[in-house]
Amino acid sequence: MLNIFSQKSKAFGLDISDFSLKIADLEKIKGGLNLTSFGESKIPLGVIEGGEVKDENALSEIIKKTISQVKGKKIRTKYVVSSLPEEKSFLDIVQIPLMAEEEVETAVKFEIENHIPLKLEEVYFDFEKIQPISKTKGFQEILVAAIPKKIAEGYIEALKKAGLQTISLEVECLAIVRALVKKDKLSRPLLIVDFGETRTTFIIFSGRSLRFTSTIPVSSQKLTESISKTLKVDLKRAEELKLKYGLEKNKEVFEAMIPPMTDLVEQIKTHLDYYHSHEKGNKGTQSKKEMEKILLCGGGANLKGLISFLAQNLKVEVELSNPWINILKRPLKEVPELPFEKSLSYTTALGLALKGIYGD
Repeated sequence: MLNIFSQKSKAFGLDISDFSLKIADLEKIKGGLNLTSFGESKIPLGVIEGGEVKDENALSEIIKKTISQVKGKKIRTKYVVSSLPEEKSFLDIVQIPLMAEEEVETAVKFEIENHIPLKLEEVYFDFEKIQPISKTKGFQEILVAAIPKKIAEGYIEALKKAGLQTISLEVECLAIVRALVKKDKLSRPLLIVDFGETRTTFIIFSGRSLRFTSTIPVSSQKLTESISKTLKVDLKRAEELKLKYGLEKNKEVFEAMIPPMTDLVEQIKTHLDYYHSHEKGNKGTQSKKEMEKILLCGGGANLKGLISFLAQNLKVEVELSNPWINILKRPLKEVPELPFEKSLSYTTALGLALKGIYGD
């Protein structure tokens, strides 16, 4: 097994994606938590491809350099909670009969092989019980996370070469949920859309647990590429136009982004339909209730006009998420050192840092 759901030592959070990494470290203070350190670096093309580490030495050097250059307090701990790539992970909810604690792992192992396309010996896995929304008879729900060993070991080795001790590895969506959903509060169904640089992840959360997750290639970079191709400008200029106008005020830029934006909307509809049909009749969920809202996070969530575009086309309330909801006790949405718009791209790192503080 791999420690995906729990760990014992205080650690900082490290979010690693194909083209960037972000660091966040928290400390307990009277009345809440405080962001003590944060930083980020670009990862050159070819170091990580499709979530798989191709150059452990290069990645370890980038990690060491980023740690040494963080803003705020110097990071002195060697303990780290790091992310695992969403697109290479398997995460599902399985139902097993009620049984003694010592029998659960054996039952989960048996079920896992029905849910992943790999042999059990080829993956690291972990699991945790889901607290039911209402009383259920005869069964219990287990959230299972698994990742191919060859994928996980690339990250573990890079972190080891950077002089760090990995005390927990976590699939990105779990860190995102920890950052964005109010701790210990029963939630009506909501969809979290992590609109990132290279991909978009859909996360459905209901009750007290993540219920469904999926990743698609529509991304902020795809919008830039669409502008570049349609308006016949280079990628740098296309990025400038995207940031300046977004989905507002400029008809040419807006129309250039319509194909990928339409794809995003249709993908959201498809995944919501799948979720509702998949969860229909599940006694452990709130599937009969309509999706309450859509929360946006990730660096692409700041695109001008994105909220109104999605709300209009999906007929659901859409809002920017708040990655500080489980960190700041006062009703604030940012800390002076890390402005709110920037913090949306730190959602995963902040969720990992929360795990580094609380261990769950």
